[in-house]
Amino acid sequence: MKSCIRYLQPLVVLTLLLTGCQLLPSTSPSSTLAEKGPLLYSNPLSQASDVADWVMEGPGEVTFSDGWMRMYSPNQAMHHVFWAPVQLPDSFVAEWQAQSLNSEAGLVIVFFAAKGVNGESIFDPSLPERDGTFTQYTEGAIRSYHISYYANAAHNPDRGHANLRKNNTFSLLQQGEVGIPTHSNQVHQIRLIKQQAHIRLYVDNRLVIDYTDNQPVVDGVNTGPALTNGALGFRQMQWTDFQYRALQIWAIKGA
Repeated sequence: MKSCIRYLQPLVVLTLLLTGCQLLPSTSPSSTLAEKGPLLYSNPLSQASDVADWVMEGPGEVTFSDGWMRMYSPNQAMHHVFWAPVQLPDSFVAEWQAQSLNSEAGLVIVFFAAKGVNGESIFDPSLPERDGTFTQYTEGAIRSYHISYYANAAHNPDRGHANLRKNNTFSLLQQGEVGIPTHSNQVHQIRLIKQQAHIRLYVDNRLVIDYTDNQPVVDGVNTGPALTNGALGFRQMQWTDFQYRALQIWAIKGA
């Protein structure tokens, strides 16, 4: 708690606690880093053929250079989501590298455990079409978790800290530490761990999000039980220019 208070005014901290949002504790829980099991998916994201079976929603484009996948929206037209073509289990470890190419503005999100509200694949043709509009993902016909791990939106510059939310109620589960620093142009290693209801995200081995989804009522809203298996996708707001590489996903040993 003390580490959060250093970054927040006391009134903001009190408001978050009263509304059910959990702040990142100053000491992490006793559970150790999940041990990787079998490799489930590996993609260097280094050339167009690597993402031939991925699904882009919204006017995002990807280009490839020097072993990186660059993602952006031409003329900063619109937000966009790029879905990996895999259904991940309830417990997994995902790692990738990310780098900002435009520190003036941007916001980067990872969606995970994404499924239709009735358990369908997010690619089920019976679901409404999606075009990158945020509410289609946060309050629409799919459920998911998402973490914003780079936060420098044009309408909210230099926010910095990461947020963990649960959809389709768009409920703020935890306000975490700073993710990728706002003005960094360095390469950052991202590690996302979902160990059933326990969710952690690290940036360069620094713990940013650490939350267990065992309290369904958040801010007076019943968000339902913890989400289990589902899809993973990269989302960017329209101003964002980021590049990614070396996506690997493992099962968790013993899970």
